[in-house]
Amino acid sequence: MSAKSKVPAIGIDLGTTYSCVAVWQHNRVEVIPNDQGNRTTPSYVAFNDTERLVGDAAKNQAAYNPTNTIFDVKRLIGRRMSDETVQEDIKLWPFKVVAGSYNKPKIVVTYKGGKKEFSAEEISSMVLAKMKGVAETFLGSTVEKAVITVPAYFNDSQRQSTKDAAKVAGLEVVNMINEPTAAAIAYALDKRVTSSTDGKMNVLVFDLGGGTFDVSLLTIDKEGVIEVKATGGDTHLGGQDFDNRMVDYFVKEFKRKHKEDISRNLKALGRLRVHCERAKRIISTAIQTMIDIECLSNAIDFSAKFNRAKFEEVNMELFNKCIEHVKSCLKDAKMDKASVDEVVLVGGSTRIPKVQELLQEFFNGKLLCQRINPDEAVAHGAGFLAAKLSGLGDEAVRGMELIDVTPLSLGIYSNGDVMQVLIPKNTPIPTKKERTFFTCEDDQTDANVIVYQGERLKSTENYLLGQFGLSGLPSAPWGEVEIIVCFEIDANGILNVSAREITTGRNNAIKITGNGGLSKEEIAKMIEDAKRYKQEDEAHLKKATARNTLDGYAHKLRVDIKQYKVRLRLKNLGLSVKDLEDIEYEIKETIEWLDENPDANIGELEEKKIELDRLRFLLSLKTCQQEAKFQPSALILEPPTLVWPFGSTTALRS
Repeated sequence: MSAKSKVPAIGIDLGTTYSCVAVWQHNRVEVIPNDQGNRTTPSYVAFNDTERLVGDAAKNQAAYNPTNTIFDVKRLIGRRMSDETVQEDIKLWPFKVVAGSYNKPKIVVTYKGGKKEFSAEEISSMVLAKMKGVAETFLGSTVEKAVITVPAYFNDSQRQSTKDAAKVAGLEVVNMINEPTAAAIAYALDKRVTSSTDGKMNVLVFDLGGGTFDVSLLTIDKEGVIEVKATGGDTHLGGQDFDNRMVDYFVKEFKRKHKEDISRNLKALGRLRVHCERAKRIISTAIQTMIDIECLSNAIDFSAKFNRAKFEEVNMELFNKCIEHVKSCLKDAKMDKASVDEVVLVGGSTRIPKVQELLQEFFNGKLLCQRINPDEAVAHGAGFLAAKLSGLGDEAVRGMELIDVTPLSLGIYSNGDVMQVLIPKNTPIPTKKERTFFTCEDDQTDANVIVYQGERLKSTENYLLGQFGLSGLPSAPWGEVEIIVCFEIDANGILNVSAREITTGRNNAIKITGNGGLSKEEIAKMIEDAKRYKQEDEAHLKKATARNTLDGYAHKLRVDIKQYKVRLRLKNLGLSVKDLEDIEYEIKETIEWLDENPDANIGELEEKKIELDRLRFLLSLKTCQQEAKFQPSALILEPPTLVWPFGSTTALRS
């Protein structure tokens, strides 16, 4: 089946700070630019009195609308409000987060003059819908399926919540893949073109992005089999944390210099964060830079030098943490660093020189692989997998085989608060494991199956994923009633747990969503809301297009009039200069009207456009009468052959 007759699934890298979308086309994976021409899109959503903004438009106004501009939502998805990391993040975010039902975080914004609450899944769905729209514009057809990437260290609740967000965005997730594994696919399929290496390669993927850090050790063989041996990382470590350390440093500097604490000034912090991120990027290639912010707080200008050495000093603890995760990953894979053939850098934060230096030192001076674009590698790999699952791709893509692993151990609570592991971390998936348990009390007729994820020996020190009950058990002495518990993980890393009692056959099951997951009712409501937002966005786009068309038309007409004045003098057409002055006055009035009426509706905008069209037509008519002796009496309905002397009769570029 050709690409023309079959719309392929797309690959989406849903990032903490930036997202990226790719698709198989023209016998290769192409990363799709957005409407601004950028190949990555900020994972930002903003709200104001009139509209919702997603992507570049949202990030561009973040400094001036900090409390209603949402970012870092990937750090909230699938988590509980009581989580320690959530509580720490809330102190740094300019927007408000409160506890909702089931201890789920809710983001509070002011939208169209009223308070509105959104879940992390809902905000993520808006970013995913944006990426879906980018792909649909590029392909010229509706996209329904996607491969979506998640951090390797995402737990089951976070994975299910991401899948829920995709459903709200109108996407069917055909596969959910770990980010470093996706990057390894991109590396492997790039390697087949540039190298003829035989046998297996051990590849360590070091993925340091805007909000998460993953490290995975994989083997890639010449047959196209990619097998994950071990994975590790931190879902709360990335470029945003480096920015936070910088912001904290400059807040203290401002207080030292000006005796004023701006730690609660949200607008000042928002502007400072923008400058810190910019400075971080600059000192990745330069030694130092200046941070200059006019009127940062109470009309006080702030200016400070910032160099690479200071940046490394305030963040060295986090850099060292990355290396510790690399060591742990090698240990889990039972492999020494000398056995690693290639170290592949993925994620924008790997551009930081100190990160590269520490990593290279750890691997005894080994050259780091920077052949694939660190910002696009994950989306690229997701695009390859999407092509394979769509029945597209070349022979190498179709022959690719992927063996991934579960990042954390999975088990249940047992008597004495002991974690009974059914599926150990780094077990290849998909997988299915069963284990027999027994009642722990005499005449026990009910049992709770409480599912945890993590590496601690005590169940309650791990992450609670969910629970369900099994009732109607036969009354018997302790230890005599057998219950078989089954854990099954699908290719997306989603866990299903079931339990059945042997003699009665009583059973129950749960698809783990955790408290971060969404109910069917919540998903249905969000889908309806998403449709409404889409309609609002489309209406806004139509109005913005009409406004931009009128504005561009007026300015183009002003230029044409100036050129026409020259032609009038040269050809002595005999037209009155007053005709031109009248049109110029109308143009000036139109431009001023646009400035004074930012909320004008489409009808008003189109009416103004018609007025300019009428004036332009009259001038064209007079020109034709002078130059071609055109007789007005010959006109019946409209003059289709009349052409504006200096080009097209319309200026419709948006």
